Amino acid sequence: MRDLHLPGRSAVWAENGMCATSHPLAAQSAIDILKQGGNAMDAAIAGAVLLGICEPQMTGIGGDCFVLYSRPGEQKIRALNGSGRAPAAASAASLRDRELSQVPLRGPEAVTLPGAMDAFCHLSAAEGRLGLDTILAPAIHYAEAGVPVAPRVAFDWAKDADALQGAARRHYLLQGAVPKVGDIFRAPGQAEVLRRIARDGRQAFYDGEIAEDMIQALSDRGGVHTMDDFAKVAAEATIPVSGAYQGVDLVEHPPNGQGATAILLLNILKHFDIAAMDPWGAERVHIEAEASKLAYDARDRFIADPDHTSRLDHMLALETAAKLAALIDPKSTIPLPATASEAVHKDTVYITVVDKDRMVVSLIYSIFHGFGSGIASEKFGILLQNRGAGFSLQAGHPNEMAPNKRPMHTIIPGMLRKNGQVIMPFGVMGGAYQPTGHARLVSNLYDFDLDPQAALDAPRAFADKGVLKVERGYVTAVIQQLTDLGHKVEIPDTPLGGGQAIRLHDTGVLEGASDPRKDGCALGY
Repeated sequence: MRDLHLPGRSAVWAENGMCATSHPLAAQSAIDILKQGGNAMDAAIAGAVLLGICEPQMTGIGGDCFVLYSRPGEQKIRALNGSGRAPAAASAASLRDRELSQVPLRGPEAVTLPGAMDAFCHLSAAEGRLGLDTILAPAIHYAEAGVPVAPRVAFDWAKDADALQGAARRHYLLQGAVPKVGDIFRAPGQAEVLRRIARDGRQAFYDGEIAEDMIQALSDRGGVHTMDDFAKVAAEATIPVSGAYQGVDLVEHPPNGQGATAILLLNILKHFDIAAMDPWGAERVHIEAEASKLAYDARDRFIADPDHTSRLDHMLALETAAKLAALIDPKSTIPLPATASEAVHKDTVYITVVDKDRMVVSLIYSIFHGFGSGIASEKFGILLQNRGAGFSLQAGHPNEMAPNKRPMHTIIPGMLRKNGQVIMPFGVMGGAYQPTGHARLVSNLYDFDLDPQAALDAPRAFADKGVLKVERGYVTAVIQQLTDLGHKVEIPDTPLGGGQAIRLHDTGVLEGASDPRKDGCALGY
């Protein structure tokens, strides 16, 4: 239990249903859907789509999603890949011919097809109860009436507003200015899009005027996307991957997501007595940082479109982790070159819902960097993701950009399972940080016996491209010790990610936790 003398938040406890996410209006809307008779999938979709209005710099209907879920009474965890592909005319060679070594972050070359809306429509039909007209109603309402800009959202908006270009500046600035805390943001164009989807389903988004509006915004900038590309978008059921740590199984979405990286990272950490270390000391941070370097190097070599990921078994093998762990020196840093990971970003939303029948949903939804590509459609104001920046331009690389191919994704929903039963859906946002965030959360829970809220509150560190980013929650002495070990330590302006979790107790009670780094909360009833 936390020290009640100190600032902080308690976990939320309820019996009938629970939602944890990064904005209170989305959490409230999800609970309202449950009270209307919807199930966890209905509620998760309703909340997720609304998050695109509440946090437009993080996500939106021009983005992608990944989902893990389990049906009531089943032990099986199902996965759905809602990530879009590159257009049929995409070409790494053409970018290399322009003497580019990376996909431009804010150009049409980085825009992959938006996959989330197809996934939401599919999941609503296959798993939901209420129908699109009901579950999209909260987002339609707030897109029209407006949402007061929350503090963390305002911080991110100001930081990323320079990415906005063309029509996006009209749709996502208020009379040319960045919205401030408490200003009302409206998205009437998106309200109309959602009304049409509620009435006509996915074809309203992927065919006709709405798709034409998105394609025109891209083609005006030299994009090669076509109506046929949009029409072919289709979410795909996949098989989760998992690994054991301290008596629990960490379950992750398979590639093209980077969830296998978190499993590899924990497999490496098994070779060290983490539980004997000071949880907020330099020794733990150092071992985690060195293990992360190795795990992310493997990620950048192996993870790609599932049709091109051929060494996943090798990445998840315990023998691989043992060999990597042997490279770690507790007294100094590994002289690895900076890995090829994408630029760090914090722009993703996560929502988890558990209903009274114990359907469990873990859903993550993103447009990649802040405001995605910065390109929005003229009429409807749909921001388009820049997930294509996750491709490699290296010839022959498994993750090389190619026609109709999915890029490596950073977003990963997670679940914990014990004795065959789901015990916690969770997510830790933060772009490239996410595998480290998943591993640290699991370690906080099972090496140090923290409750979910304390595990999310705890300070974070992240080794990325030669720099060890350390939050201000670490004391000066720890930072000095890390510097003495050879780390280049920086304190980032933006905290590392954000997280949400719901623990299912054997008593039938739900415990919800929500990261104070975001504006959100856990709510139950």
